[in-house]
Amino acid sequence: MTSKENIVPSSKMPSSSNNKQYGKIVLTLQNCLLPEEKLNSTPSHLDGLDAETETDLRILGCELIQTAGILLKLPQVAMATGQVIFQRFYYSKSLVRHNMETTAMGCICLASKIEEAPRRIRDVISVFHHIKQVTSNKPISPVILDQNYVAQKNQVIKSERRVLKELGFCVHVKHPHKIIVMYLQLLGYERNRLLMQQSWNYMNDSLRSDVFLRHHPETVACACIYLGARQLQLPLPSSPAWFSLFKVQESAIKDVCRRILRLYTRPRVRSEELEKKVEELRRQYDEARSKTRGGDIDGHTPSPPLPKEHNAWGGFISRSGTHAPPERSKSPRHCHERSKSSAIINLPAQRNDFTKHQKRKKYPSRSRSRSRGRTRKTKKAQRHRSSSHKSRSRYRSRS
Repeated sequence: MTSKENIVPSSKMPSSSNNKQYGKIVLTLQNCLLPEEKLNSTPSHLDGLDAETETDLRILGCELIQTAGILLKLPQVAMATGQVIFQRFYYSKSLVRHNMETTAMGCICLASKIEEAPRRIRDVISVFHHIKQVTSNKPISPVILDQNYVAQKNQVIKSERRVLKELGFCVHVKHPHKIIVMYLQLLGYERNRLLMQQSWNYMNDSLRSDVFLRHHPETVACACIYLGARQLQLPLPSSPAWFSLFKVQESAIKDVCRRILRLYTRPRVRSEELEKKVEELRRQYDEARSKTRGGDIDGHTPSPPLPKEHNAWGGFISRSGTHAPPERSKSPRHCHERSKSSAIINLPAQRNDFTKHQKRKKYPSRSRSRSRGRTRKTKKAQRHRSSSHKSRSRYRSRS
């Protein structure tokens, strides 16, 4: 226990001029919504993609995640998490620079791990390959495990890491499934299975839009109950308003309802047309980036020119091979060796022979060392024999 006398108030704390203010990261469930200025100007819009095409790509990506989750037998919570993460990512990165299909694969792999129902990347790629064949009316064939498959697998792994990095590892999603059940119990409709199922259907369809980035899950749950009750023509308390019990505003409910109903009036688009538009913008973006980087074909910046007195042996060997080493005042023996080394530089075949010869001198082979060891042993044995022979002859002469 600490006494009150030992506690120093913050106003009386000694303040020094050397104190620095550092940034901080706040991880809560309340900062998952995006500000209005970030929702209006998306990175895809800044890269030249129009709003309608971006919305169609977002809807198509969420539909891919939902269909793949059904084929992979994932729980609905995992599919919902993948769609929300997908929507969050593309408010940080552009659809022009990052492929939508690869990002959808990375999001569903990440969501399956978050909701403790992991799936293999091979299964995810096979399912997306199957969906693409069915939608384009092509004959069904399995994925071939070749170099293209290995490259695609690496791209999915990189995409999953990129999503984690951009979201700052804040991948928690609060789903309104339980909230809908709890609100219906408070309203007295817990036994109405039809209303509950209809509200759940609206909630699952709302995942294709960005309502989870604009409003809290409680607002989305109230909007889904409102739409289900209006469709089934069921009365809801109006005085006081039933949504005021849950601290939700009517304007927010109407905004969510409009965004959900707008999904049903949009015409169905073809993925090939969207891919063509994105590919054209990506090509323009690559050309502009190559021009800004110096006009190289590969997009690399040109290397600076080497100085005239650059020592190729001390630093790195130039590609042209025209840079000669600087001259130094040394003895004629060193000058003779220098001329030999310069001649070796000009002749690549002789240089290889010279380096091999130097290696042989510096590092003798094992066969020579073994032969030397054997000769030494034989010499020692001969010496021992000769000494024993001399001692015997002396002993005989004495006798």
